[in-house]
Amino acid sequence: MLWLGGAPAERVDAVAVEEPLELRLHTPDGPLPLGVLMRTPGHDRELLLGWLVAEGLLPDDLKLHPDAENPNVWHLHTPDFARLAAGARLAVSSSACGVCGSGSVERLMARASPPSWVGGPLDVAWLSGLPEALAAAQPGFAATGGLHGAALFTPDGSRLATFEDVGRHNAVDKLVGWAQAQGRLPLLDAVLVVSSRAGFEIVQKAVTAGIAVIVAVGAATSLAVDTAAAFGVTLCGFARGDRLTVYAGAGRLGGGSHEDSPADA
Repeated sequence: MLWLGGAPAERVDAVAVEEPLELRLHTPDGPLPLGVLMRTPGHDRELLLGWLVAEGLLPDDLKLHPDAENPNVWHLHTPDFARLAAGARLAVSSSACGVCGSGSVERLMARASPPSWVGGPLDVAWLSGLPEALAAAQPGFAATGGLHGAALFTPDGSRLATFEDVGRHNAVDKLVGWAQAQGRLPLLDAVLVVSSRAGFEIVQKAVTAGIAVIVAVGAATSLAVDTAAAFGVTLCGFARGDRLTVYAGAGRLGGGSHEDSPADA
């Protein structure tokens, strides 16, 4: 029911779908829950691959397949099961938070290196216009208003891929999983664009995928800024129109400020 102008009206409305996705790691002692992700169904393989990359758990040899009866369960077989079992996350990762106690800047630095950038100087006007390009490729958000989006763009303006999900970090995982399946990791010449804010989990996932430039529609959090600065990532927020706030890594912006403190470009 919709209330408009003080009067009720019946209306059929589309809503974003949110369901749990369980990944089961198969060991000689039986299956072990490796993680449970709250996500929008679709592109589950990409989501799980991206999640494994971000968690530092992606094995070199793996078989990943859906359950024959339950669409919300996937199975992972790998000779590297012991390492993955040691890093298993038995808690549920919600669609709102991809961190859930799993890390910090120090822990990330122990397993990841600063991304490299080979795309040359970045045009500020182009960066500030990327959220509009992302929104144009979000049919799910247009229909429901309840889905986040993430996209990869190359400096020549090409959009490599776009994914949507109830969680912005899930959308990023789907992107990274897509890139992994395409053999494109690390993403040395791609700009990550995300809807809403940029939190620590977004920068964490970018770093583990080798992404050096992030543009968010909204603000960045303090931990996201600290992480971006520690890894030399260019982190931008409030990108719209002729406005762009650069929180870290401003040296990659052509003609822009070369300070690593937040500044409006």
